[in-house]
Amino acid sequence: MAAVGAVGAATIAYSAGYERTRWTLRRATLPVLAEGARPLRVLHISDLHMTPGQVSKQRWVAALDELDPDLVVNTGDNLAHMKAVPAVLRALGPLLNRPGVFVFGSNDYYAPRPKNPARYLFPSDKRIHGIQLPWADLRAALLEHGWHDLTHVRELLSVAGQKVAFAGVDDPHLRRDRYDQIAGSPDRTAVLRLGVTHSPEPRVLDAFARDGYDLVLAGHTHGGQLRVPGIGALVTNCALDRSRARGASRWGARTWLHVSAGLGTSPYAPVRFACPPEASLLTLVPASLGVEAARAPGAATRFGAVADVS
Repeated sequence: MAAVGAVGAATIAYSAGYERTRWTLRRATLPVLAEGARPLRVLHISDLHMTPGQVSKQRWVAALDELDPDLVVNTGDNLAHMKAVPAVLRALGPLLNRPGVFVFGSNDYYAPRPKNPARYLFPSDKRIHGIQLPWADLRAALLEHGWHDLTHVRELLSVAGQKVAFAGVDDPHLRRDRYDQIAGSPDRTAVLRLGVTHSPEPRVLDAFARDGYDLVLAGHTHGGQLRVPGIGALVTNCALDRSRARGASRWGARTWLHVSAGLGTSPYAPVRFACPPEASLLTLVPASLGVEAARAPGAATRFGAVADVS
C-alpha cells in the first residue's frame, strides 16, 4: 500500500509540477496543397487556457515567432481567467504581425469551474458554464491586429503570395456550430482549402470533407491530457475516436485532420501525463508528393524550453 501510494504521489508531482509546463513543438509535413504550389508553414496554436500569472507560457509562445511561419491558426480556448486577455496578447505578441485566423472555444466564452474528476473518464452531455469571459475584448484586439475571425465565415486570403480558401465554425462542443452558413464547395483556384474548428466533432469534419476541404485544424482534446503509454488517450472529450486525439490523420478519402494537444489545462485540473503541452509547426506541400511526404507526422521536439515561473 505504501509503495502504491508513493508511486501515485510521484505521478501527480510529475504531471502537475513538470510535464504541465514542458512546452513542446510538434512538427509534421502534410501533402495537401495544389499541384505546383510553394510550401506553406502554418503555426497551429490551441487551448492556451491562459491565466495572468503564466509567464513562462507567454514567453514560450511569443518565441514561436522565430519559426517564421507564413500563417498562424488559433483554434480557441485562449482564456481561463477574467483578466487573461492582456496575457494572451503578450503571448501572441510578435505573431500578431503575421497573417492569422481564429475561432473560439467554450473556454473563451465561459470560465472553467471545479468539476468531479470522475467526469474526465465518464463525460456527459450536461454543460455547467462558469461566468462569461471577455471574449469580445480578445476578438476586438485580434481583429485590430489584422487577424480574421472565421466564425461561420468563408474567406479567400493571400498567404505568402498564394490564395488560400478558409472557412470556420463556432464551437461544436457547445453546439454553436452552424455549418449550413458556410456550406458549399470552396474556391477551386486556391492552393489550399482550410477548415477551422475548435472541437473536432465528426459531424463537422464530415461536412468539411464532403465540401472538398484539404485540411481541417482543431484543438479541444488536450491530446487526452492523461495518456497511458502503449494505449494512448483515455478520452477525447468529444465524439472523435481516441486514436486521433492529437496529431495528423486522414479523414475520408482526401481530407487531412490535424488536432493540437494544446498548451494549457483547466486551472482546476492542472496535470498532464505522457502528453506535454504543445504547439505545432505544419509544413504543407503539394498533394502530388503523396502520403510519404508526411514525414513522421506528430514528431515532437523541445523548442526554446524555459523553466516555469508562473
